[in-house]
Amino acid sequence: MGGLLISQLKNQKILIVGAGVTGKSCAKVLTDFGAKITILDEKKVNTDYPLITSLDSLTNSEKFHQAVVSPGWRLDHPFISKIKELAIPLISEVDLAWSLKQELAPNQKWIALTGTNGKTTTIQMVQSIFESAKVNGRSCGNVGETVIESVVRKPAFDYLALELSSFQIAWSELPKYEAISVLNIAEDHIDWHGSFENYADAKLKLGKSAKTLILNKSDAEITNRINGANPPAADQKIVWFSLSTPKPGEIGLVENLIVDRAFTSDSKSLSNGSKAEFKEEAKAEAKAEAKEIAELSDIKPTVPHNVMNAMAAAGLSLSIGISHDAIKTGLNRFKTDHHRLQLIAKVNEISWIDDSKATNPHSAQAALLANQNVIWIAGGLAKGAKMDELISNCHKRIKAAILIGQDRDLIATSLKNFAPQIPISLIDANSAESLMEKVVIKAIEIAQPNDTVLLAPACASMDQFKSYAHRGELFASAVKSNLKLANV
Repeated sequence: MGGLLISQLKNQKILIVGAGVTGKSCAKVLTDFGAKITILDEKKVNTDYPLITSLDSLTNSEKFHQAVVSPGWRLDHPFISKIKELAIPLISEVDLAWSLKQELAPNQKWIALTGTNGKTTTIQMVQSIFESAKVNGRSCGNVGETVIESVVRKPAFDYLALELSSFQIAWSELPKYEAISVLNIAEDHIDWHGSFENYADAKLKLGKSAKTLILNKSDAEITNRINGANPPAADQKIVWFSLSTPKPGEIGLVENLIVDRAFTSDSKSLSNGSKAEFKEEAKAEAKAEAKEIAELSDIKPTVPHNVMNAMAAAGLSLSIGISHDAIKTGLNRFKTDHHRLQLIAKVNEISWIDDSKATNPHSAQAALLANQNVIWIAGGLAKGAKMDELISNCHKRIKAAILIGQDRDLIATSLKNFAPQIPISLIDANSAESLMEKVVIKAIEIAQPNDTVLLAPACASMDQFKSYAHRGELFASAVKSNLKLANV
């Protein structure tokens, strides 16, 4: 995939692949630069542009100068194969944004973040840090604005912090990053990538074009691959973060403090140089000072995976020179998004928590391990992920399970295999609203003082709801109505 020059766009015939949020953003920006847009989508959608919905129509259409693909399209999708067969140059939205950035804001610097779980929370932490540091920066990508919208903003941002999905990374080749972070790698989107190996490779591909890699030391999938099939280049700086006491070149935990030993004035990550160089660096590193990033009380909720999110956000911020004090302030001011471990109510010593954004087993595990005596509401679209590891690791926290959705049998089977003593309730209904009503009523029947009713589905929502937000909103509404609370 090659870049595009703005001067080349006027009157160019450009095919936008996908009519969703990303496609609409690309169409608008390219139209503003004078391009002639056609939309390609599998569905008949409302659009002001010419629309192609079949392979025959694509084959018989006029020749396009360029195609811009939205990230959700599989690399082997028939439409994509046909575009390649027709020799239409293909570029992703992120790569297109990078090409435009090179002309519109050549001094703008990018940092980026990916992971199976915690991406949105972490990139929002970075945005809070930007604001506290009065940095002219914007978080974008898989959250908030698309990358291309942020790139064309006037005046230009000095920094963009990109939240990137595995789809976006798989399609991307051009950007160069000051730093990237990989939070974790666990089974997700196997239906799109075809295998876990392909999914993991997509995540770690992000590090191939970065000066600094900020990586989760406690994630075995990351450490095994970095030390094996996906080693860093000799000139890349590696910064590890974990809940352990940090070694030189790491971010970690010392009692109740998050501590930096990677970006202090006299600390650096060890290189891949000669043994003599390594020994000299090691001596210097032994003297590396440590600086406080934040107190644990600055991080809310103060649960292990969220502390790790804060470490990654801090590392990305430190990589572009933001001060420790500004990072502490930004983390302290940050509040988690709706539907992420959101306490909806606490009545009769029973907590009701909405973690509808837990759309895969890894994120559901974090939610379950953060609570005790859980009435667990789960199910939906598993996206090819397995549930055995989740249940094996968390079954001691689960008091009862209320299961919904297309792939609930995967969860039920794992529960029966690993914890047959846990009672399971299967809930069906004719609408999303009545479904969640029945779920909450069942939870009320089961829950006792000191229990937690937790919506952490481990699955996507689209089989029964409009989105994970819709699922969470209906849960909160059902809790409010059935517990007769005025202000939930």
